[in-house]
Amino acid sequence: MTAITPPDAHLIDDEHNPELIKAKIISETARINWLELQKFYAAGSVISVEPTLDLVEAAFAFSCDDKALVADWLAGGLLGRTTEQQAQLWFNNKTELWAVVISPWVLVQHKPLANELN
Repeated sequence: MTAITPPDAHLIDDEHNPELIKAKIISETARINWLELQKFYAAGSVISVEPTLDLVEAAFAFSCDDKALVADWLAGGLLGRTTEQQAQLWFNNKTELWAVVISPWVLVQHKPLANELN
């Protein structure tokens, strides 16, 4: 009997394909109002990513458990737990952020839209 290869057999190794992982992260990234993230912030799960750092690259590093790279970004101030002051400002302004979940973390980034800059 000849084995039949399923049409999606090429997807079996997806979890080790960086480009597919990044594509999945991109598909799961969305704008969300800070007010909807309050419970995650209260649980200490929100990580702020500076606008100069690519949110997808940061999420990819978290998803791959790249401790050295994340430690470098932490040391350089490119990411870290959201501060109380930042959370209060975003709450007051009802700020929309880019966010992606890399369990147990929610990575957020504030990149103002053109209409928010005026």
